Amino acid sequence: MTTNPAERLVDLLDLEQIEVNIFRGRSPHESLQRVFGGQVAGQALVAAGRTTDGERPVHSLHAYFLRPGRPGVPIVYQVERVRDGRSFTTRRVTAVQQGRTIFNLTASFHKPEQGSFEHQLPPAREVPDPESLPTVTDEIREHLGALPEQLERMARRQPFDIRYVDRLRWTPAEIKDAEPRSAVWMRAVGPLGDDPWVHTCALTYASDMTLLDAVRIPVEPLWGPRGFDMASLDHAMWFHRPFRADEWFLYDQESPIATGGRGLARGRIYDLQGRLLVSVVQEGLFRAL
Repeated sequence: MTTNPAERLVDLLDLEQIEVNIFRGRSPHESLQRVFGGQVAGQALVAAGRTTDGERPVHSLHAYFLRPGRPGVPIVYQVERVRDGRSFTTRRVTAVQQGRTIFNLTASFHKPEQGSFEHQLPPAREVPDPESLPTVTDEIREHLGALPEQLERMARRQPFDIRYVDRLRWTPAEIKDAEPRSAVWMRAVGPLGDDPWVHTCALTYASDMTLLDAVRIPVEPLWGPRGFDMASLDHAMWFHRPFRADEWFLYDQESPIATGGRGLARGRIYDLQGRLLVSVVQEGLFRAL
């Protein structure tokens, strides 16, 4: 069994086909209370793509997290072939675990075509080069002296190198007057191969890793004891350009509102040249512990 986290991610996204429109995905038995949402979204997108001709890239997905998944228990993905049109293909995926629906996703695929015009707003701010920033594990080690055993195990299995543009805040004084914004550089910790579909599903996995940070930043430090239980409620993505998830991408995130126990976060993913690759929006549930 491979020990390379990037290879493990590729293996995790490689579903077993058990019927024409039915696939089964592994769910690692880890110490998390629930299955990581990005894993379920990535696997569901793999299942959807396996039922297309492979010539139409996904351009959008909309998903709902309905129940927490149980680590260590396989997840079955049932695909409905909603539409096969001349330009667009639509698939609906239901994720089932132990007889209960835990997640559903609708994905739309678009036949590549040449647009008659193109424009893009530039990134909202200048940020440091990713190579000049410490990894998140290095920042934690610097603050704590050493990683706690549980975090050390998680760091060894982490498939993405994450580097926060703004240094981590550890105390209430550091978050005073902080705006609900966060930005991270990310890339897979190893090569993911040359299949564009693997990169799309890997980035879908990564898109759920830090997005809700923006909601928490004005309320509590991102690392250390938590005052809130947090869960993703829904997730939407729009894919604008081809990309590689094993090359640096900037995930610029902000939370325009948090109210009623829910926080909304939106993110824009750019490459090193400042080209917008993907747009993401997510709502999360926040309850005081």
